[in-house]
Amino acid sequence: MIAQRTLRTLEFHKIREEISRFCTSALGKAKVEELVPSTDFMEVVRLLEEMDEAAQMLRVKNNVPMGGISDIRPHARRAQIGGALSPVELMEVSSTIRASRVLRQFIEEMNEEEELTTPHFLEKKELLPILTALEKEINACIDDNGGVLDSASAALRTIRQQLRTQESRVRERLEGLVRGRNAAKMLSDSIITIRNDRFVIPVKQEYRGHYGGIVHDSSSSGQTLFIEPDSVVQLNNEVRRQRMREKEEIDRILQVLSAGVQEVAHECFVLVDVLADIDLILAKAKYGAANRCSTPTMNAEGHINLKRARHPLIPIDEVVPNSIAFGDEITAIVITGPNTGGKTVTLKTVGLSTLMAQAGIPVPALEGSELAVFDQIFADIGDEQSIEQSLSTFSSHMVNIVDILGKFDEHSLVIFDELGAGTDPQEGAALAISLLDEVHGRGARVLATTHYPELKAYGFNRPGVANASVEFDVETLSPTYKLLIGVPGRSNAFEISKRLGLPEHIISHAKSFTGSDSRAVDSMIASLEASRRQAERDAETAQKELQDAEELKQRLASELAQYEQQKDKLDEKAKEKARKIVDNARTEAEQVIKELRQMQLNQAGSVKEHQLIEAKKRLEGAAPENRVLQRAAKAKQIAPLAAGDEVKVISFGQKGTLVEKVSDTEWIVQMGIIKMKLPESDLNFVKPEKQKEPRTMATLKNRDSHVKLELDLRGERYEDAIMRVEKYIDDALLSNYHQVSIIHGKGTGALRQGVQQYLKKHSRVKSYRFGEAGEGGSGVTIAELK
Repeated sequence: MIAQRTLRTLEFHKIREEISRFCTSALGKAKVEELVPSTDFMEVVRLLEEMDEAAQMLRVKNNVPMGGISDIRPHARRAQIGGALSPVELMEVSSTIRASRVLRQFIEEMNEEEELTTPHFLEKKELLPILTALEKEINACIDDNGGVLDSASAALRTIRQQLRTQESRVRERLEGLVRGRNAAKMLSDSIITIRNDRFVIPVKQEYRGHYGGIVHDSSSSGQTLFIEPDSVVQLNNEVRRQRMREKEEIDRILQVLSAGVQEVAHECFVLVDVLADIDLILAKAKYGAANRCSTPTMNAEGHINLKRARHPLIPIDEVVPNSIAFGDEITAIVITGPNTGGKTVTLKTVGLSTLMAQAGIPVPALEGSELAVFDQIFADIGDEQSIEQSLSTFSSHMVNIVDILGKFDEHSLVIFDELGAGTDPQEGAALAISLLDEVHGRGARVLATTHYPELKAYGFNRPGVANASVEFDVETLSPTYKLLIGVPGRSNAFEISKRLGLPEHIISHAKSFTGSDSRAVDSMIASLEASRRQAERDAETAQKELQDAEELKQRLASELAQYEQQKDKLDEKAKEKARKIVDNARTEAEQVIKELRQMQLNQAGSVKEHQLIEAKKRLEGAAPENRVLQRAAKAKQIAPLAAGDEVKVISFGQKGTLVEKVSDTEWIVQMGIIKMKLPESDLNFVKPEKQKEPRTMATLKNRDSHVKLELDLRGERYEDAIMRVEKYIDDALLSNYHQVSIIHGKGTGALRQGVQQYLKKHSRVKSYRFGEAGEGGSGVTIAELK
């Protein structure tokens, strides 16, 4: 456990006060007052993970419902010993139970929606007791203002109905007196009021005997008496009796409800403890968000790496952030430099940040900072500037240091401010060196500040020790509060004196009293500072160029994304336009074919030449001039086209057969009964599923004539007809036809059966059917080929 002296020295109580402002309940504030840093590594990690989950919840949901929470532990304890709770206390119990129910539901919904996963808060949700039954029971009897409802019991409802009836009778009787003929003269005011829970009227002093009855009160002047007339005494007595019955029934109801609280008193204690813990965790997260803090990575090896850390008690717009890293190869840092330069602030920043992290509080540093979990943290820090240098000052420091030397080990962080101060400079410097050797030699992490110039060389000849200083601007004669690791502080007395107007000969005379070694050290320090400033300027320039390059990269990436998005939109638009063109062409082609079929049906299979020419022109006019589709078709072509090939006409979406090539770029294509001249770019070769022999121009040229799409067997003998069918099917397959018509007539049906029997057994015939009405009906068999 961290010593209370260290917590006071590093002002940890002020951090608790800051966090307490973000609590939503007195429970959370009480929990903050008990908050102390933990020295258990796993517990510290858990505390920071809980706080980090709370911070994420606040970022996602902006708020976590924690309203309506009260400390109901005193109520539960009184209920445990049989005491009756008041309506207000019972409402506080109900409100706290409701708050836990709402919070539990909030955590469940957030994790179910997969917006955020909070395993630690899910565990705490499981710890919250479910007391919904008690909440409903209390709410059914007590209203939001702490009053007992009529519906709390049937008896209470009846009593209150009778009470209201009796009060109405009293009011009616008194209103008759108030509105009487002499009332304006005898009464101070025409009102009915209540004194001692009884209805009375204000009567002037001189007419007190007119109404008789009981005097319950008088005005401050004594001129008005509040009298209960004789005529309403019995009625008021009945009202009083009903009120006593009402109170008895209310006490009984409260006793029953208190017994319900008694049964779950232990659960109430658990409920309050968990809610207080959650309120504390949320307060830490809110504090971190308000002060731009981050969650550090923790280790058990004593490594500290704070990135642009700020003292948490100095306003953000005033504090100068500093980065400090040690604990690995370097385990001790000695900071030298003038007073008011920020040395003590640096010590407190490291110490207080470590305490905050070990208490599960985010630290005021950039993301990626790292802190260690120490078993003990010791701090000897005193405001040396505000107390007179005397033996008592040195003694008080030494008493504390002696106490530290008896308790620290290799798992400790030790902070010394102005080590060895308050005594003779030579002895103080020697003592400071000895103390640093002792603490550093025993493996502790050490941060120390000093005025003594002898300690400037301390870090140069001891492994694991580094010098540091706070920067001082000679031009402005003021500290910059920047910490310089690796650069010891140097005296600026001569430069400051010169800037303030001290004559040059006095300064030169003073320099003659300083040793050459001292001047050489100051010269070396000055050179180091100049090199550091140049390195910082170079780093800033490089950082600026890196930032500009990153911004340019992001801008180019954004523009590229916009270009790709616009390109996709234009491609989709072009495709949609092409689809509409093809759809329109297909619709027109289908309409032409439909009309031709209708002509063929109406004109008994005979279509005139001029009708075919007109249909051909309409089909050519429907063909879309889509270069994108033509290029796509050309890209898909796998071999030179040849007469007899089956092709797909892209612009129509229809299949056809190549008849003849009329030029280098055009073909005659037959689609059904229509022949058209089409550009080769609009044709896409359709590869047959199976081919008995290779497709060559010689095969096609050796055929006697072009194979027709139909075979007429009418008038043929049966055997001859079947032979012709066999040859015709072979020729049709060689011509890559996918469908042929065989005309066998109706007759006796023998030829038809023979043809269909042959087709049924043929391996390359996919299916066959009778012709439609416009195709010849049952006198024609349509065969679909594979």
